[in-house]
Formats: sequence, structure tokens, C-alpha cells
Amino acid sequence: MEERPPALDPSMVQEFVAVAHGDLNRVEELLAQESRLVNAAWDWGGGDWETGLGAAAHMGNKAIAHYLLAHGARLDLFAATMLGELEIVQATLRAFPEALSVRGPHGIPLVEHARVGGEEAAAVLAMLESLERAGQR
Repeated sequence: MEERPPALDPSMVQEFVAVAHGDLNRVEELLAQESRLVNAAWDWGGGDWETGLGAAAHMGNKAIAHYLLAHGARLDLFAATMLGELEIVQATLRAFPEALSVRGPHGIPLVEHARVGGEEAAAVLAMLESLERAGQR
């Protein structure tokens, strides 16, 4: 069996997730130092865990989201929503309709990720709001 590398430094993980909310330069610096940070998650307490991509997604920070995805971040429903990936969001909600009411980091709902996505996420936002109006929440 292959030996695992050591665990990531928790203070580095916390900093990475914190700066992924809005500081692309620091994200780039930290990822250059430790590439495994790309999918690292931080628990802010009470199970409120977040990855760098999750941080960028609820802030509507497309530049950081695209950078992380280009460096191997695992796409999730919240990031796909913010980025306006309508087909991905539709397919996910068809397969798992209960995902409409799942909360992301800090308890932020899916529809809010679409709102911060701006014009690129307008079609996703319209679909989510339609589902909410239809009582499928």
C-alpha cells in the first residue's frame, strides 16, 4: 500500500480557505507552495466546513473559482450554480431534487450562489426561483 503524505498544516488550510473568499494573488502563492490545498477543507466550527472553491462560490468570485478549477478543484453544485452552469445544475437537481434545499458553507442557500453569479448565472437563478415558487423547496 502506498504511504500517504503528511497531513496539511491546519493553519495553512485555514488561511487558504479564508483568502479564497477574495485574494487571488495569495491563493496563487499558497497553491504554489502546497498544491494539495486545492481541495482542502476548513471547519469554521459546528460542521461549517468550506473549501477554497466553496469560499469563492458564495462570494461570486469567478476569477478564483476558475483558477482553482484549472488547478484540480472538485466542482460542486454551489460553484456550478454561481458559474451559471445550467446543465450541470439541472442534471443534479433532476437526480437529487432534495439538493435544492441543501445549504452551502455558512448556511448560504443555493439560490444565493446564483444571485452572486451575476449575469452569467441568470438562467440558473431563474430556474431556482421558479422551483422555489412552485413549492419544490
